Amino acid sequence: MTPDARELIQSLLKSCQARVVAAATVAEAFAHFVEEPPDVLVSNIGMPGEDWYFLIQRIRALPPERGGRVPAVAVTAYASIKDRTRALMEGFTSHVTKPTEPQELLAVVAAVVGRHRAP
Repeated sequence: MTPDARELIQSLLKSCQARVVAAATVAEAFAHFVEEPPDVLVSNIGMPGEDWYFLIQRIRALPPERGGRVPAVAVTAYASIKDRTRALMEGFTSHVTKPTEPQELLAVVAAVVGRHRAP
């Protein structure tokens, strides 16, 4: 995610009282993740450098007690059915295309967290 997009999503989530930890690289994101697994992961897919699908693959390889089953939302400009299917098959819980309305992103995040916490 560009710094501006990252700041926008950070600000949006913080406005809902979420604690947000942002990362610019896969390595940085994974390091934050293993240090303290979040309640939900919101991640862009189309980033330069290391493939961000690699991030979700590494996370899904973790045991559940270390965050391996955390709900994960892919936010991406890749909007085809093939792209959505790949994101879900790689391990993301949901796929949101950019540009997205802030309320849509919040609704998706709330829904995946709610499903994860449901008995």
